[in-house]
Amino acid sequence: MPDFLIKILNLMKKLTAIALLSIALVSCKKETKTITKVDPQTGKTTTVEVSTDSIKSENSSVSAAPVMAINDSAGVFHQTFVLEKGKSYPLITIQKDVQTLTAPNGQSQSGTSETTDEMSFLVNGFDKGVYDITINLLGKKNTQSSGGKSVSIDTKAAEPKEEQFKMMWKVNKALVGNTLNMKMDSKGNVKSITGFEPIYGKISASVNALVKDAKDKEEFVKSFKASFNEKVLKEQFTKNLVLFPAKGVKVGESWSEHENATPDGKVKLTTTYVFKGVQNGVAEIAVSGGIPKKSDKQTQQQMTRTMSSELAQNGKILLDQSSGWIKNQTMHVKTSQTETLSDGKQTQTMKSVSNSTVTVNP
Repeated sequence: MPDFLIKILNLMKKLTAIALLSIALVSCKKETKTITKVDPQTGKTTTVEVSTDSIKSENSSVSAAPVMAINDSAGVFHQTFVLEKGKSYPLITIQKDVQTLTAPNGQSQSGTSETTDEMSFLVNGFDKGVYDITINLLGKKNTQSSGGKSVSIDTKAAEPKEEQFKMMWKVNKALVGNTLNMKMDSKGNVKSITGFEPIYGKISASVNALVKDAKDKEEFVKSFKASFNEKVLKEQFTKNLVLFPAKGVKVGESWSEHENATPDGKVKLTTTYVFKGVQNGVAEIAVSGGIPKKSDKQTQQQMTRTMSSELAQNGKILLDQSSGWIKNQTMHVKTSQTETLSDGKQTQTMKSVSNSTVTVNP
């Protein structure tokens, strides 16, 4: 079965635009007040003198208008991040997979797995157009259910008694409770992520009692580093933070992204986005797409093997207009695979169907 790479999105937005100040002009001499605003994109400051009488009498027109992360200019919407210093922004991801296997005799068997990753992003400051953010790794939970039995591996619960699950719990436990530091500009481009080495040390120590062979331990730590490092996370965040095209997008407009679903690039995953608009401070994006049905047929020693597979996805993303942060995301992905073996006289067919739901900030 092809290793479909489903990147469900995304996550986070940007910041732009300075509030407009209107000044009431009068002929007589009045006391004035200087107001200073910071351009969220450049970090530069601008000062404007306004009449104090105007502030009192027409406060709504003189005060700075709210700076919106998702803003409209002549009907074209753009994205930025407007994050508040000292505030933590949640990022909780829950993925539930239900897989059903159907044997040639028609009997089916199902299994369910659910993974929860919890983190938060604390904004320490904003300087010269770049945010300083602390990423807090808060918790991980894995649950597997099959045949009426269920096993949970939760960093917020006690270590499981089953030997085969202890290593996963120890590794997850060593991972959570740590922090990383991220530098990100107002457009969602991640400049750097640091703080990995202390985490690597804890991961290595966590498997000491369970992995006796030095070579096996070295391979495990090496594998962990390959999947959890600055390059991997930087590419992931940078790619998924910004959903709107750089040129902006109008209400009802759609755009698509294409990525390789197989290493050779022969199979492509297409994701199509449609901007539904902004209502009550929430921007909505509809998501659809997938991989068209693909078939492969091979014959060896009078035995013909036919494989077919396809993927379909749909869902929506809700973004906070004022901050650009993700309020909620729900994606549904269905993957189907059929394998048929035939010798010309008899035919056997096996089917596999996987239904996945990814929820962000439920």
